[in-house]
Amino acid sequence: MSGEAIDIEEFENADADDFEERTDTERIVLFLDEHDDRAWKAATIAERLGLETDAVSAILSRLKERALVQHKRPYWAITDDEERLQSASRLHQHHETADEQYGEERLEDLQTEEMEDVQ
Repeated sequence: MSGEAIDIEEFENADADDFEERTDTERIVLFLDEHDDRAWKAATIAERLGLETDAVSAILSRLKERALVQHKRPYWAITDDEERLQSASRLHQHHETADEQYGEERLEDLQTEEMEDVQ
């Protein structure tokens, strides 16, 4: 099926936000959360989501640093810390809302001469 159209039944049964574009990070977290009864290899996650394995591995590593996923080589799973996941989700939503309202921040736009002197 083309990305230009979906089955009417799928459309009618979907939530309002089901069709919003999601970042690769969001897609990975949602995938792991929806399949929280299993641990996955990065290559399998990449295959299921249609992403590059190297990109998935890099994202999973960043998520691990924030304690949002668990890792026992070669498997990855979503954290069982629901409060941490909810907090990260709220923070992400705040950033998304701010980006929509005020535009995305770009560090190079914010730098001043004083900041360059410190670096």
